[in-house]
Amino acid sequence: MSDVLGGPVPPTPCERPATAVVECHDLVKTYPGDVRALRGVSLRVHAGDLTAILGPSGSGKTTLLQLLGTLDRPTSGSIRISGTDISQLSDRALSRLRAEQIGFVFQQFHLSPLMNVLDNVAEGLLYAGVGHRQRQQRAALALERLGLGHRLTHRPAALSGGERQRVAIARAIVGRPALVLADEPTGNLDTANGEVVVDFLRDLAADGTAVVVITHDPEIASAMDHRIEVRDGRLVESATNVTAGGA
Repeated sequence: MSDVLGGPVPPTPCERPATAVVECHDLVKTYPGDVRALRGVSLRVHAGDLTAILGPSGSGKTTLLQLLGTLDRPTSGSIRISGTDISQLSDRALSRLRAEQIGFVFQQFHLSPLMNVLDNVAEGLLYAGVGHRQRQQRAALALERLGLGHRLTHRPAALSGGERQRVAIARAIVGRPALVLADEPTGNLDTANGEVVVDFLRDLAADGTAVVVITHDPEIASAMDHRIEVRDGRLVESATNVTAGGA
């Protein structure tokens, strides 16, 4: 279960892993001009959590995703990924941790139009030091899991929007990351394809992956097990969506 530090009393240790996949404490992010995107954010996300971070444009949720994904460093505060304090890592070590521990899914699919589906997914393992043959095998398995085993040799232009988003998800999970960060993953999809993506993210969490979905859509947030609301760079509410399957 996700929780905001300093919030309600968390479950007992027997109900959750001892180490959070992500643990942030008092995160502050300030940009030039004294623009404060985050103002003291603290939270934990554990294995198997399916969590929505909800907020309007400009609330700080995308900045939070960038920090959780180690794409940027906080102005102050601490972040631990699977128990590792990222402030102690060099840029090279941080890139390796990112490649091994974190998968990203974005609203824009970011697929190479010159590569077929299999190679687009296999490329996700390139920086993890996986050999070519194993990259191809693991990419094929990830695509089959998402119902795209018959599309391996197609290029992205030949796919529907829903299929392209599933390719992007396959690329995110091919490295078997502990954490998947999804930024508005249904934003470019119709309702039916959006439901397919949400169902798969739910299955991914059920398998033990920590899944965090950044969204401005309350309906998407309500489909997650846990919801954290961000306003003006602060976490203002944390809740469990019992009807979505949370406990």
